[in-house]
Amino acid sequence: VQLVESGGGLVQPGGSLRLSCVASGFTFSIYHMSWYRQAPGKERELVAGISSGGGLTNYADSVKGRFTIFRDNTKNTMYLQMNSLKPEDTAVYYCKREGDTDYWGQGTQVTVSS
Repeated sequence: VQLVESGGGLVQPGGSLRLSCVASGFTFSIYHMSWYRQAPGKERELVAGISSGGGLTNYADSVKGRFTIFRDNTKNTMYLQMNSLKPEDTAVYYCKREGDTDYWGQGTQVTVSS
C-alpha cells in the first residue's frame, strides 16, 4: 500500500491550493478515504472524509464551505480543493486509507502566509 500526497506549498491568505493523493497497492475504489492535518504543536485532526464511491462526504467545521474533497476512482486519486485559505490552515496534510488497517501518506506541507 502506498499513498503519495502532492500539491502543497506556500500561498497567501485568501488563496487556493489543490492537494492530490495517489494510491497504489490496493483496490482504491472500495475504501473510504480521508484528509487529516497536523499543525506544529497540535494533534492531528480530521479535515474531510469521502466514501468509497464519492457520494458521501464530511468536513470539519473549520473548513466547511471552503474545502472540497473528491476522488477519481479511475485514477486512484483523491483530492482536496482548498479555497479562501487562512493562516490557521497551515499544517502538514496527510491522506489516510480508512478501514481494517489504516495507512497514511507521508504528508505535504501547506503554509498560508503573507
